[in-house]
Amino acid sequence: MQAPTPPRSQPAEASSSTATCTATCTVRHAVIAMLRELGMTRIFGNPGSTELPLFRDYPEDFSYVLGLQETVVVGMADGHAQATRNASFVNLHSAAGVGHAMANIFTAFKNRTPMVITAGQQARSLLQFDPFLHSSQAAELPKPYVKWSCEPARAEDVPQALARAYYIAMQEPRGPVLVSIPADDWDKPAEPVTLRHVGFETRPDPRTLDLIGQALDAARAPALVVGAAVDRAQGWDAVVALAERHQARVFVAPMSGRCSFPEDHPLFAGFLPAMRERIVQLLSGHDVVFAVGAAAFTYHVEGEGPHIPEGTALYQLIEDPAIAAWAPVGTAAVGNVRMGVEELLQRPAPAPRQAPAPRPAAPVPAAPAAGERMSVAFAMHTLAQVRDRHSIVVEEAPSSRSTIQTYLPIFHSGTFYTMCSGGLGHSMPAAVGVALAQPEAKVVAVIGDGSAMYAIQALWSAAQLRLPISFVILKNRRYAALQDFAHVFGYREGEKVEGTELPDIDFVALARGQGCDGVHVEKAGELADVLARALAHPRPIVVEVEVA
Repeated sequence: MQAPTPPRSQPAEASSSTATCTATCTVRHAVIAMLRELGMTRIFGNPGSTELPLFRDYPEDFSYVLGLQETVVVGMADGHAQATRNASFVNLHSAAGVGHAMANIFTAFKNRTPMVITAGQQARSLLQFDPFLHSSQAAELPKPYVKWSCEPARAEDVPQALARAYYIAMQEPRGPVLVSIPADDWDKPAEPVTLRHVGFETRPDPRTLDLIGQALDAARAPALVVGAAVDRAQGWDAVVALAERHQARVFVAPMSGRCSFPEDHPLFAGFLPAMRERIVQLLSGHDVVFAVGAAAFTYHVEGEGPHIPEGTALYQLIEDPAIAAWAPVGTAAVGNVRMGVEELLQRPAPAPRQAPAPRPAAPVPAAPAAGERMSVAFAMHTLAQVRDRHSIVVEEAPSSRSTIQTYLPIFHSGTFYTMCSGGLGHSMPAAVGVALAQPEAKVVAVIGDGSAMYAIQALWSAAQLRLPISFVILKNRRYAALQDFAHVFGYREGEKVEGTELPDIDFVALARGQGCDGVHVEKAGELADVLARALAHPRPIVVEVEVA
C-alpha cells in the first residue's frame, strides 16, 4: 500500500467561492462553501444548542461524524487528519464541550495534528448578562494547547477567521486552532471567502544543512534518531536512503507517535527510552548523531549527567523552532524534514562505509504453561503473524509499549499511529478517524484495558459507521504502567499502589451494548484463530485478550 495521497488542501491559484455563495450570502453559506473547496466535508462533532444554526439546510455532500463525548470527537478528528494529511473540522459545544475535549486537544497539539475547532457561543446580545452555558473567555480556554484562537469581533468576520485558522493549522509545525462562534452569527450577511495559496512548508537553511552533511560524511560511526515528523512530512523514503548512504544505525526517538523507518531493515537499531542515562548508553560508540524529525531528547523521569555520549556531536533537523530552541546541545536546522533530507541526498556520495552489525532478532515468546495467562509478548507475536503487513496499527497500551515495539513491528509509511502526548483516550477514537480516511486498509487498534475506558464510546461511532476495525483489548485488569513505574517514586518492592486495580470490566458486553461484535479469548492455543477471524470481520469487533 502506498502512503496516503494528500487531498487537495488548498487551491493551486486564488479562487472564489461565489459560485455557491451569492450576494445574499450568510456566514453559514460562506463557511460551507469554503470547507467544500478545502476538501473538509466531514464535520466531527457532538452538538449543543449554540451549534444548531450551522446545521440547518445541511448540504447533502457533507457528512456529520457524531461522537458521544467530545474527547471521542477530537480523537476521531485527529486520526482522520493524520491519515488524510489535511486539517479536520471539529464542532464543539461552548465551554463545557471544549473542557471535555481538552485531553485530546492537548494530544493533537503534541501530535502536530492540523485541526480547525469551532466552539459554539451564546448569542452576542446575551453575553453581557453572563448567560447559561456561555464561555466567558472562549479564546483563552484552550491555551496553551492550540496554535491560535479567537472569537471574531463581528459576525461578518467569522469566515475570514476560519480561513486564517486553516492556514495556521496547516503551517508547519502543524496543530489545532480554535474559533469561538456566537450562535446568532451564522445567519448574518457575510462576504464569500477567496481562498489563497499559502505555503505550508519551509525549506531549512542550506548553510546549516551543509554543516550536517559535512558531519555525516566525515563520521566514523553515524546514527540517526527518527521521530514522528519524518512520517508526517512524507520523508520515509528519503530517510531510508540517507541511512543506507551513510550505513547509519537508526533509532526511534522516545515517545514518537508515528513509525518513520521500516522495523525489519538491517539498519534498524530499536527504540530509545525516555531516560537520559539509557539514551547516552544506547548511543555510545556513535561519533555523530543526527536527530531527524525528532526532539533531542524527550525525557519522562529525572536524570543526570550528559545528554549525549562524551565525544559525540549532535545534529538536528526539525520543523518546530521551539523544539530546536530548547534542545540542550547540538546544531539544529529548522524546516520541513523531507525537504532537508532530500537536500542532504543531493550531496556527493561519501566514501563507502562498513555496515554495522544488524540488531539481534527477538526470541520467539513461549506459549504459557497450563493454567497460566498468555504474555503480552505472545499475544503481539501472534497478531504479527496473522495480520497483513500493510494493515494500519493504532496503539494505546502504555504499559505494554516496549513489548509491542518488540513483537509487533511496523514496515510501511502511514501504517502506525499513537499519541505523542502520553494522554489516554486518544487511540480508540483515532482508529475510527483513520478507518474513515483509509477505507481500503485494515485498521487494527491495540488498546490497554485502562486506556479503553477513557473513550469507550468510540465503539458506538465505529458501529454506526460500520467500519471493519479490529479492536484488540489487552486485559491485564490493572493500570500496569503506574505499578511498573512506582519504584521511580520510592515504592518498595511489592508495595500496593492505590487506585491501580481494574477488576470486573466486561469489554465484550460493552462492545455489544454499543452495537459492536465481541469475543473473549484467554487460551493461547485459540488466539491465532480468533484474531484471524476478527481481522476478516466485515464490521467492528472487539477481541478481549486476557494477558498476564
